[in-house]
Amino acid sequence: MQAKEEIMSLDKSQIIAIIGAGAMGAGIAQVTAIAGHKILLNDIDVEAAKNALKSIEKRILRLVEKGRLSDIAAQSAIANLNVASNLAELAPAKLVVEAAVERLDIKRDIFKQLENICSDDTILSTNTSSLSINSIASGMTRPQNIVGLHFFNPAPIMKLVEIVSGLETDPKIAETLYNTAKAWGKIPVHAKSTPGFIVNRVARSFYGEALNVLGENAASAATIDCLLKSCGGFRMGPIELVDLIGHDVNYAVSCSVYDAYYQDARFKPSLLQKALVDSGRLGRKSGHGFYKYGADVKQAEAEIAKPQEAPIKFRAYATRSFNHNMLPLLQKCDIEMELVEDQSKRGLVLPCGVHVLFTRGKLATEEAQLINAPVVLMDLSSDYVNCSHIAIAASDDCSIDQLNQVTGLLQKLGKKVCVIDDIAGMIVMRSIAMLANEAADAVNQNVASVKDVDLAMKNGVNYPKGPLEWADEIGIAYLVNVLRNIETVYGETRYRVSPLMQRKALAGAKFYD
Repeated sequence: MQAKEEIMSLDKSQIIAIIGAGAMGAGIAQVTAIAGHKILLNDIDVEAAKNALKSIEKRILRLVEKGRLSDIAAQSAIANLNVASNLAELAPAKLVVEAAVERLDIKRDIFKQLENICSDDTILSTNTSSLSINSIASGMTRPQNIVGLHFFNPAPIMKLVEIVSGLETDPKIAETLYNTAKAWGKIPVHAKSTPGFIVNRVARSFYGEALNVLGENAASAATIDCLLKSCGGFRMGPIELVDLIGHDVNYAVSCSVYDAYYQDARFKPSLLQKALVDSGRLGRKSGHGFYKYGADVKQAEAEIAKPQEAPIKFRAYATRSFNHNMLPLLQKCDIEMELVEDQSKRGLVLPCGVHVLFTRGKLATEEAQLINAPVVLMDLSSDYVNCSHIAIAASDDCSIDQLNQVTGLLQKLGKKVCVIDDIAGMIVMRSIAMLANEAADAVNQNVASVKDVDLAMKNGVNYPKGPLEWADEIGIAYLVNVLRNIETVYGETRYRVSPLMQRKALAGAKFYD
């Protein structure tokens, strides 16, 4: 058998050219200079490139002050930085990283010029976050040399780099960049050139479901953010995150991905967000998005239920579904609990007759009709024992007293209770189900591997777990059922189940088998 060819990273002696001295270009220059490469930084505005080098030098020296870089390494990195006043000066580069404005015509023009300037084996990469590598490479003399090298902002801090291959990209070049990014201390993943690549495609669900919940007036922005941080483990909630990104930017990406997928309902932009963009409420940068900003503005808080009395006892059915991890919390409670081993029943039953069930994507009102009793649904938490908040939603036939008793029970367990409206899938469950579903579709369409999708989401947008790891943990069959129930309620193909999710559920398999 022929031995597999070992593909190495770029040698440190090889020059790297970077086109574009904005935040991304400067960040990439910093990373690569510290890694030991001689850098040629070019910008259409030569003064901008010179100023960028001064800023990079200051940032490198700050790393020395913080003890993150030795003085010798810093001086070596600074010595590696050079300005190229025009594209012709980039001829010696072995790798070019284009980080110019996000316009296809401009990028294509740059690459056409580079093909006449650089050697035949120069790798021509683009830091595009949304444009097709195939479109950029189309009509080029050496399309096999063109590849996506997508850093995340800020490049010196964010670990992820998406190595994006077009139809003509030489696999050896993609592998060389993969190994080179590793040598730079980054976490690289391979992706196929499809709209949004990995992160910008899968992450649309995180923003989209939160905006849909907000659009239904099921919970406030602060409540949505609080629950996804407390129960989902996300560092930032989706609403505060889009306020930080800027609604003009986030909405534009949403529209771009939506159009690129031929108006697939799964990527449908939010009219609520469009209204903000139209009115100039762009988020933090304008002082007002979904939240208001300013020194005198009081920070919005989640809507928490007032203290209520807990029942004196309750019955709990022990089941094999994901919700078993709440049992340790229930068992520590000083309220009398009758634990019943009955796989035909689920959830909790209070003396007042209300049933407390874990959401499976149906409306609480439908669940109540199925068992002919009032129902309060509980949202998903990745850690019921340690989460600070928990969300519940009541069926239409649930009385205020019954809802208050459920609230009191959960407060007795040490939780702050958020009562939301009766919507399919609630907040945390529908968000994670949709993230897992989109991640599975990306794998099913050969955009990336299971491992690379999860790595991308954890390191590109700081998710606490990979969506496919989450699916394995919760149960793929459970999530498939959740998505089908949500789809029934809304009648939208947005919630259709990925074929790969269906196959895994039918086979009783996991993504990480």
